[in-house]
Amino acid sequence: MQKQLFLNPIFQKIILCFFILLSLSGCKPVQAEPEFLLRTALLVNEEHTWYKAFVYFGEILEERSKGRIKVEVYPSEQLAKEIEAIRLIQADVIDMTTTGSTLTNWFEVATFCELPFLMQDSIDMNRYINGPIGTLMEKEMITKSGLRSLGHFERGPRHLTSNRPIRHPDDLDGLIVRVPNVPSFVTLWKALGAKPTPMAFSEVFTSLQQGTIEAQENPFALINNAGFAEVQKYLNLTGHVISWVYPVIGEKQFQRLPPDLQKIFLLAADDMQAYEHRLFLENEKKVQDELKAKGMEFIEVDKDAFQEKCEAAIYNSLSPEMKKIYDQLKIEKDAS
Repeated sequence: MQKQLFLNPIFQKIILCFFILLSLSGCKPVQAEPEFLLRTALLVNEEHTWYKAFVYFGEILEERSKGRIKVEVYPSEQLAKEIEAIRLIQADVIDMTTTGSTLTNWFEVATFCELPFLMQDSIDMNRYINGPIGTLMEKEMITKSGLRSLGHFERGPRHLTSNRPIRHPDDLDGLIVRVPNVPSFVTLWKALGAKPTPMAFSEVFTSLQQGTIEAQENPFALINNAGFAEVQKYLNLTGHVISWVYPVIGEKQFQRLPPDLQKIFLLAADDMQAYEHRLFLENEKKVQDELKAKGMEFIEVDKDAFQEKCEAAIYNSLSPEMKKIYDQLKIEKDAS
């Protein structure tokens, strides 16, 4: 009975196909493991320009290094929230993220990344980044937080969203506003009469939905990216912060790369910054139209009143050393 089964033509064909498939699979080239696998934690989701920029970075880096470097990108705080991500990089658990004024938890001069009402536009911003303040910031980033800057991403102005229109600081009247864990942001909204509440970005939507907080502030892209139009009616054009973030890698991780890969890595980072900036410019107008289409009402505010009410409090919150830098920046700005 066994002999008849073995000689059955149909059974023979099955056996033959099995061995053909087995031999073909054995002929496939084995995918070589990269020498360096770099894991990136981001707070934004897949639709944001930062995520797209890092994906592009990974693609060109893998190609130019001939597979020796691979970048994995994890959006939406899947790996860690921003401060946790920095600590995980320092602990050598992950490798890259984006960060800005949150770095004040490690060195004070990082406050100038997002100091309220210091900068008026991207011209101011680029002057600071490319001047002595930017050089100092990148140096302290390495020595005090163990991170290396890979360039910068412009964020666009930060604006306040809420469920009642805010045209003047007096309209805030105890409004509970979520802020990132940055001292100058807490100082700003307290001085304006609101109740600032530091909170991780991933918790903001649910907290707005449940009424734990009543408002939040972010650039247009993040407001849209996070779906805040579903839980906030008004977008108040406060423009209180012009800022940027740094894409960063751990300095220990960077120094492990041999010199040839370091060169490839840094050139690819330059291309990532240029790519992200093109996406940012294309997206900035489009995203405003999308927010309006989703039902958000844009409110013009008395920006002078906002600035006048909080300027002294922000300045007085700085240390004597930071006040000197602030004064110098104001002189340079007025001269320009």
